[in-house]
Amino acid sequence: MVISANEVKTKGVSIFGSLLDKFDELIINVRGKDRYVVIDIERYKEFRKNELDIAYMKTMQDIKNGNYKTQSASEHIKELMDEL
Repeated sequence: MVISANEVKTKGVSIFGSLLDKFDELIINVRGKDRYVVIDIERYKEFRKNELDIAYMKTMQDIKNGNYKTQSASEHIKELMDEL
């Protein structure tokens, strides 16, 4: 469901509760452009968990494929500083 920023401004955040009971997500439209998404906190937690699971799987795949290097903390810091 898309709602305008002006609607949020006039009705306040209380509008989210009743709408999230009916819809999975709310898109807030600002000056004709979709800008923000509001979701229930439990759905947000599930998204974050999934993101972390995917990052973990990618890391494990990199390790399996040998796509990593071993270095000391000072070597790593030097490498980071050289990139700046």
